[in-house]
Amino acid sequence: MKLLKKISLGIVIIFITLQFFSPTKNIAAGNHTEAFIDQTNPTPELKRLFESSCYDCHSNHTDYPWYNNIAPISFWLADHVKEGKEHLNFSDWANYSLDKKDNLLKEIEEEVVNGNMPLSQYTIFHNGTAISANEVNKLVEWVRQTRIIYQLGKQPN
Repeated sequence: MKLLKKISLGIVIIFITLQFFSPTKNIAAGNHTEAFIDQTNPTPELKRLFESSCYDCHSNHTDYPWYNNIAPISFWLADHVKEGKEHLNFSDWANYSLDKKDNLLKEIEEEVVNGNMPLSQYTIFHNGTAISANEVNKLVEWVRQTRIIYQLGKQPN
């Protein structure tokens, strides 16, 4: 029984100590997705969808929930955001080549159609972020139209 108490006390001490450390937050000022919006021209409905379901993990600005202030959740969320930005960062859209933009659009379509994005962990804790079948269809149509323009070597406008 003494061993169990020592282990429990050790876990509590570690948990309390972790609260004094937190990862750097992903918070950028300004209109960090302006180039993406200007260059791809999504409909107002799709623009709202990107804002609600994509930008937290795939841009330079994350709107953090209250529970992000609790370690180790803060580290877990920081890792998700870091990984998401490694795959696609809407804030860096202007820096991508036309080929990369085309490939990223293709990946967006694949991930959404396959139900991989947004992550189920995200939609569970963020109401209104799940993507409906109708929204998927509109997104796919928009991606295909936008990709045609990129494949022609032009910036959409």
